[in-house]
Amino acid sequence: MIGPDRFARFTAEAAVPEQVPPYVCAVAGSKPRLVGSCVGYVSEESMVLVGYPLHDPLNIGAMADAVEQALKTPGLGRLTVIGPVRPPQAPASVRERRDEYFALTLPPSPSPKLRNLLRRAGRELTLDRGRVLLDDHMALAQRYLDERALEAGTRHIFRQMGNYLEASAGALVVSARRSDGKLAAFAIGEFGSLSTAFFMFCFRDPALAPPGSADLTLSELLEEAHERGQTRMNLGLGINDSIRFFKCKWGGTPFLPYVEVSWEPGSLSVFSKVRGMLWRKRS
Repeated sequence: MIGPDRFARFTAEAAVPEQVPPYVCAVAGSKPRLVGSCVGYVSEESMVLVGYPLHDPLNIGAMADAVEQALKTPGLGRLTVIGPVRPPQAPASVRERRDEYFALTLPPSPSPKLRNLLRRAGRELTLDRGRVLLDDHMALAQRYLDERALEAGTRHIFRQMGNYLEASAGALVVSARRSDGKLAAFAIGEFGSLSTAFFMFCFRDPALAPPGSADLTLSELLEEAHERGQTRMNLGLGINDSIRFFKCKWGGTPFLPYVEVSWEPGSLSVFSKVRGMLWRKRS
């Protein structure tokens, strides 16, 4: 294990949200660990390795070295790796999940149509910045969970948002309220990194929120990032077509590839081991 100062360095230089230990530890209950030039999170006999090396998130050789080091962890029952490519040590039979992180250069340049949408929402809503989630925030998040078929892991993360805000000094809530005080939408951003801000969560009430409510909360997070001198907003993964459209509407573009693969090290084939050794020799 490494000291808090080294974990602070990961937060300060983070390019993806999973490199921010206060966030991951709060929502997953895991413990951070330095693995090569990457950060891993250990929970019982499992490890999630964030295979984006701190010095260069696209350094594939450094990622493979970190995976190799992780595989040597005593008692490791399952290893999950997220990174820019599939790790060479992963068994060929294991399926992978692919996506992309989207990012927006700061300050943004909204289109005329988007600016009009923001002005319209701004006439009906008042924004405020805070550090805690109130009952109406949690009720809105719960409504989102009730109305959608989501994976158990995603549901767990949403329910731990309050813990995340308590754990991370860089987290911020932007709330959009109507004139009667009712919550129309809210978003959470992470600002602990020196150059990259993170768009973490966003919720809107379809019955109360005027068009552009979610955009308005994002615009406030972008303003906060610009005020802090950050140059990029990581908008998160594409997830699906509607979420991808929302990010592209703001000018977000693919920033880093995302590949997730998980396996039990004991099932690693001889071929996969040899392939991993050949990869390291070429790097």
